[in-house]
Amino acid sequence: MLTDELDYALPAELIAQQPAQHRQRSRLLVLYRRTDRIIDSRFADIGEFLRPGDCLVLNDTKVLPARFFARRATGGKLEGLFLQQPASQRDTQAEELWLVMLKGLAKVRQGEQIFLKDITGADFCPAQILEKKTGGRCMLKVEGAGSAEKTLKKIGFPPLPPYIRRDTDLKQAAKDKIRYQTVYAKHPGAVAAPTAGLHFTKPLIEKLKDRDIQFAYITLAVGEGTFKPITTKTLEAHHIHEEQFSINGKNAKIINQARQKGGRIIAVGTTSVRVLETASANGKLQPVEGTTNLFIRPGHKFKMVDCVITNFHLPRSTLLALVAAFAGLDTILAAYAHAVKHRYRFYSYGDAMLII
Repeated sequence: MLTDELDYALPAELIAQQPAQHRQRSRLLVLYRRTDRIIDSRFADIGEFLRPGDCLVLNDTKVLPARFFARRATGGKLEGLFLQQPASQRDTQAEELWLVMLKGLAKVRQGEQIFLKDITGADFCPAQILEKKTGGRCMLKVEGAGSAEKTLKKIGFPPLPPYIRRDTDLKQAAKDKIRYQTVYAKHPGAVAAPTAGLHFTKPLIEKLKDRDIQFAYITLAVGEGTFKPITTKTLEAHHIHEEQFSINGKNAKIINQARQKGGRIIAVGTTSVRVLETASANGKLQPVEGTTNLFIRPGHKFKMVDCVITNFHLPRSTLLALVAAFAGLDTILAAYAHAVKHRYRFYSYGDAMLII
């Protein structure tokens, strides 16, 4: 499939720069994939489109404040994104090794010492560029700062995608730390939010449970690759990013039992879709922990997912390819054209879609 088939026109003013004033008041486009029917609704009313016995599968990963700032000894400014720690270093409390993306890395020498700043802009601790890698990545040795998670709480800002424009305003950062996080986030490790879940509130979850809607949780640590556009001519030539995921026996049982009783499995977000389709075999979900690089694109045969709750995705992205695989490319592009015409808000802080 040609990558340019995933193109569509989007006015810049429809790219949401702020979340809806209240989570569940986001708009909801309901798409029936077999008939192409579209209903314009609100996320607060999503229960009207669900049935008793349906099972919502949510990604309970927690977003780290992974965006940080630093300076060179010469005074030059640097901006970074924490990606992960090497496995052997994750439990260390001494000097930490961080894999990061660093803007302006080409100007920085391997072995050079830089200084990480705290959220006020003051120097926090030194770090050394141990190894420069491809794609703007490098390995940092962060000296005497303790665990990465604790350090990021002191120096980090929410890792909003680049199309959301932000500076270092602390009041705005405090708001983003709350809103760029699901209300059920539990396991730290993501550097991007599973944005379909941002529309849920705790009262809405309880209301749906009262209607006999089941809830199950998986964990996938969303990586920076979620924002990476497809640059190859064809989808088949694109190498998708790999992400850590897990699903335990308790939640696998909830999902399998819901399916056996005739309930629909409703993936909340593309990350949940990837986990469900990776971990299922012969129509049954297996408890498992590992990594997935499953690239779901048109032609994929879905084994577990019956419905999808998702946001609107970037052109030429693996996420748009996934929803096109689920609903059909022409159907999705027609729904996106409807959303543009009716002024839906797009991308991470935008409105939602329910594909039935």
